[in-house]
Amino acid sequence: MPNATGSETSGLHLVSKLLDPASRPDPYPIYAEFRARGPVWIEEMSSLVVTGYRDCETLLRDPGLSAERWRFFDAGRETDPYPPDAPSSVRRPWFLSLDPPDHTRLRRLVSSAFTARTVARMEDSVTRLVDECLDRAAEGETFDVVSGLAYSLPVTVICRMLGVPQADERLFHGWSAQLTRLLDGFSSPGEGNEGWVGGMVDMHRYVNELVADRRRSPRRDDLISELLAAEDGGDVLSHDELVSTIVLLLVAGHETTVNLIANGVLALLRHPGHLAALRDDPGTASAVVEEVLRYDPPVQLTARVATQDMRIGEAKAPAGSLVMLLLAAAHRDPEANPDPDRFDPAREQVRHLGFGFGPHFCLGAPLARLEGRVALAAFARRVREPELVADPPPYREHINLRGVRELLVSHAGVALT
Repeated sequence: MPNATGSETSGLHLVSKLLDPASRPDPYPIYAEFRARGPVWIEEMSSLVVTGYRDCETLLRDPGLSAERWRFFDAGRETDPYPPDAPSSVRRPWFLSLDPPDHTRLRRLVSSAFTARTVARMEDSVTRLVDECLDRAAEGETFDVVSGLAYSLPVTVICRMLGVPQADERLFHGWSAQLTRLLDGFSSPGEGNEGWVGGMVDMHRYVNELVADRRRSPRRDDLISELLAAEDGGDVLSHDELVSTIVLLLVAGHETTVNLIANGVLALLRHPGHLAALRDDPGTASAVVEEVLRYDPPVQLTARVATQDMRIGEAKAPAGSLVMLLLAAAHRDPEANPDPDRFDPAREQVRHLGFGFGPHFCLGAPLARLEGRVALAAFARRVREPELVADPPPYREHINLRGVRELLVSHAGVALT
């Protein structure tokens, strides 16, 4: 099947460029090449790549596209990747990869913990955690923003919300790094099983034990206890649904926010005028967060499966094919955001799909925005004369959850709280 504007090999060539680790520091020229071609059909991948903002926004709420991507990948898998003694919950898809009515039901049972009002009550505790991170940064002349702030803040927040013992928080770094392969770009979950399968099984075993402990000794102050008690019209979460949901919250509850904070600090350090403006007026932190979500988003792409033959622009996606939505490319569509390659938190309107759109809009958006706003404002206010040690910094291998592996910053001190 031909694509809308050129040969099939041109699309595959762009995918190869995107997969090249050398592209991690700046994939945006490649996204621009994709966008210039319009929707691109890639026969070898049975995939249609979409990059226009209007198309992506429309498709994210199109009922003709399924979020159950695992069906696409499972169709080509001959064996079950999990060991026989793995917990049954590992085979339960995360609810973000389900369609209505299953997605609607599970999301409704979990959503009360992530409302804007509930999250707003956490601001004082998030502020204390950020200040503790920056207090530790004062102990040296250089500071790794990733390990010292961007990672430690959200993982501590989500673990405390769920009631994970503080001593166990370190376990989730390795597991989560493995599980993010399931959310990564153009590769199948069947590739590299030795990585993500082990992390998935270990994490499910741990959460199974955590849930069993809560059943024996319920608490009133953590999210796991709330989920155990959650009921909507007589409906409750099954054990496997509960464990799968907790694993999802632990992974998604911090991995994307790590990138949001680190990408935000990186953008501010590269644009010292905007860093100074934030220092002078911390009230602009929300606008900075929204621009970071547009300019260098923590989630670069998402995918859907066509449930029927469909046409997107001049391109066709047959039933059963994958529709790849390059959100980071859509954010730099000049029809959506004028002068899109410029980082400008003061722009009049910011249009982005950083938290998705439609029925699968990110449940944790209020929490991520809070953590990003508090962290970036505190960094600007407290860290004196920060400078990048290496630019570009080293990046992780991920294409989708793209972010820096280390962000070393030299400074002239950290102001007292």
